[in-house]
Amino acid sequence: MTTSSPDEAERPSLRGYARRPGPGQGQGGSFEEFWRRLTGRGVGAPGGGGGGGGRPSGPSPRASANIIIAILAVAVVIWLATGTYILQPGELGVVRRFGKYVGQPTLPGINYRLPFPIDTLNVVNVAEVRRVEIGYRTTTTAGGVVSKRTVPAESLMLTRDENIVDVEILVQYQIKSAPDFVFRVENPEPVLGTATEVALRSVVGNTNIDDVLTTGRGQVENEVRSFLQRLLDDYQAGIQVTAVKLQVADPPQEVKDAFNEVVRALEDRQRLQREAEGYAADVVPKARGEAQQAIRGAEAYREQRIAQARGDASKFTSVLAEYLKAKDVTRQRLYLETIEKVLPGMEKIVIDPQASGGGLLQFLPLRDGASLPVTTPGAAGTK
Repeated sequence: MTTSSPDEAERPSLRGYARRPGPGQGQGGSFEEFWRRLTGRGVGAPGGGGGGGGRPSGPSPRASANIIIAILAVAVVIWLATGTYILQPGELGVVRRFGKYVGQPTLPGINYRLPFPIDTLNVVNVAEVRRVEIGYRTTTTAGGVVSKRTVPAESLMLTRDENIVDVEILVQYQIKSAPDFVFRVENPEPVLGTATEVALRSVVGNTNIDDVLTTGRGQVENEVRSFLQRLLDDYQAGIQVTAVKLQVADPPQEVKDAFNEVVRALEDRQRLQREAEGYAADVVPKARGEAQQAIRGAEAYREQRIAQARGDASKFTSVLAEYLKAKDVTRQRLYLETIEKVLPGMEKIVIDPQASGGGLLQFLPLRDGASLPVTTPGAAGTK
């Protein structure tokens, strides 16, 4: 048992005295006083009703409840404020309430949802043009250097004529339905890569190697794009394929030189074929024109000869009719006309031997140095 000295028993206890405000300080002028008032913790003083011989009393139940309510209110306000979110241009928000999709995608700007764990937000950029690579992978270093790595397991495939071809393809796409992209397919981008490989192998497997390497590249791209879009629509992946580009379409490295020779030969054949077609396009129209000209000339000559023959026949018929009417006169006229045709450009004198009885000189040429032929109907060629 511990005893105290009389001095200690008579010394008033300082515990429980409240700090008195100093000069210029009012009641509650310090944080300590404010905290005591908030918590209801009083300090006993001499002559005061502090109870317990001046020992400090604990906070009242009402004050403790007020503190808890204030803390909870601040926490609730902060929790509700976490539901505010901002979407950038080209972004859509997909809100799930307890895991179930509700409403429509939210648009860019300031939006609000119920805080976690009630609502969950997925932000989808629908304006970004994304890409997937089949047969190769590109990586960019920190210095901006782009390196390429081939993936033979994806790029090597068979053609319709049972040849092996090395094909690398780039697919560009956008998200056309944010809810489908988030909910319909798990890991949609790997699914897109697998679907692209399926579409590419299907199209290449139905195409000859010459078409894949040379003239059919554009057709292969179009068919792969159409086939891939049908697959994605069947999957309801919410993806829109915007472009399909063949990056490489070559034979395997082991036989690449031989295939290049074949390609060059095909190009030479096509060049010679185009040159021949150009020459034919130049010569054939000329030959056809000359043939038509010859045909028209022959037709004109035929018509001319027919008309001339008909005219000669008509002339002969008319001369025959006149001859039958006057045979001597007609015979004489025909003779003179024939001599005119046989001796054109010459001066001719016709003498009738019956005119002078036949005993006298019928013609005496008195012109200077003139020697003119003399022709009679009975003796042609006399002078």
